[in-house]
Amino acid sequence: MEKHVSEAGFSPEQIDTTRPHPARMYDYYLGGKDNYEADRDAAQRVLDALPELAVTARSNRDFMHRAVRTAVGSGIRQIIDIGTGIPTSPNTHEVARQVNPDVRVAYVDNDPIVSTYAGAKLTNSGNAGFVLADLKDPAGILDHPVTKELIDFGEPVALMLLAVMHFITDDEGAADIVRTMTERLPAGSYLILSHATADFKESDGFGKVEKVYNEESTASAQWRTKGEICAFFEGFDLLEPGVVQLPLWRPDGPVPTGADLAKHIGYGGVGVK
Repeated sequence: MEKHVSEAGFSPEQIDTTRPHPARMYDYYLGGKDNYEADRDAAQRVLDALPELAVTARSNRDFMHRAVRTAVGSGIRQIIDIGTGIPTSPNTHEVARQVNPDVRVAYVDNDPIVSTYAGAKLTNSGNAGFVLADLKDPAGILDHPVTKELIDFGEPVALMLLAVMHFITDDEGAADIVRTMTERLPAGSYLILSHATADFKESDGFGKVEKVYNEESTASAQWRTKGEICAFFEGFDLLEPGVVQLPLWRPDGPVPTGADLAKHIGYGGVGVK
């Protein structure tokens, strides 16, 4: 039987449109319209400082599509997508169900505005639900009633942490948070993770971007190196080709090279527990 699960769990007073939120800024990078003046102002200053982020946001979406198809094609039937963001079709459940129509998806985001879109665009097709929660409280996600209704932790799960870990600093316990999330997953589970990096370009733009997020938005930001990002996959065997620039992970079309490739300032990888 299909499960239709939603949980708004917030009051209108919790929606603060005066402070930029990463989910709505990301929507702006992708050319979306579901953002507010504060988001647009901050996001445009980010793009002025580091225009590569618009390219990277799009290549991150493409990486998500390929990684989800890979996981579901390998037998995964349930997904926890953390840091869902403003829905942009095709969403995770749409990509997954092109491979297997029975996949269940628990979407998680800490922006109440994302949850207002969830019923119409994410959870209306059944076997999907939305959890309003913060990754800084991993137990609150794993033990949430919506998660427990949709996800059977006795069977393999794909945990998606796409473009979200760079909003949790080392001081906030990023490594411990990932460990807490993944230790509950059974063998055969997948970790799909992408992360922004300063490895491919020297620019004062990285510092300017950090300043916008750290001083104005609802989340801090931290760039990480390839080695630091690989550390999140502790306990997982990386699928080929490992942790690589986003367009280089199992491409299904033309691959950028040289200066064009350098514009993709993010890594992606998929591991199996």
